[in-house]
Amino acid sequence: MEETLGSGRFGMVEETPTLMNRAVNEGVKRGLGMGEALGRHLLDVRAPNAGLSLLARAAERSIPCTVHVAIGTDTLHQHASFDGAMTGLGTHRDFKILAAAMRGLMGGIVLNFGSAVMMPEVFLKALSTVRNLGHETGAFTAANFDQIRHYRPEKNILERPLRDGGQGHSFIGPHELWIPLLATLFLARMGEESPR
Repeated sequence: MEETLGSGRFGMVEETPTLMNRAVNEGVKRGLGMGEALGRHLLDVRAPNAGLSLLARAAERSIPCTVHVAIGTDTLHQHASFDGAMTGLGTHRDFKILAAAMRGLMGGIVLNFGSAVMMPEVFLKALSTVRNLGHETGAFTAANFDQIRHYRPEKNILERPLRDGGQGHSFIGPHELWIPLLATLFLARMGEESPR
């Protein structure tokens, strides 16, 4: 009896990997990065809750929203519909999009929510790329939000990037409290009414 990845014999769900891999594969063929490919797919298929999706809302407004993948780290990568070349190309495009956006980082804000390894590494590499190409990123503010302190966010978000100026803040606690609190403070600052 032959068992192959993606055959369904391992109890893998079918709908999520099929839809997400299709969205990435088709979007990347159209020249998109992974974030935009996923967001546009949600809009194209008129997903019932697309209005609640960060990826869909960003795509709708042409705001860059990037996805950074380490191949082999997600159950989607075990499915027969997974195309490593397409995912690799899409996530590489998103790295370049992130790096390009970081050229204007001076005076800006960087927020890391709950990523203990991937985003701190991607952020530091993108920032190094931008600086090595001669762009002045200047001083900025960085904050890390997580349940506990981790090495990489402390070093790669709050310390190393800020050696030449800026501020780093660490917020330890549950995301279900921090994210609504931050959103409420932002909306209050913008003069809008807080969501209920």
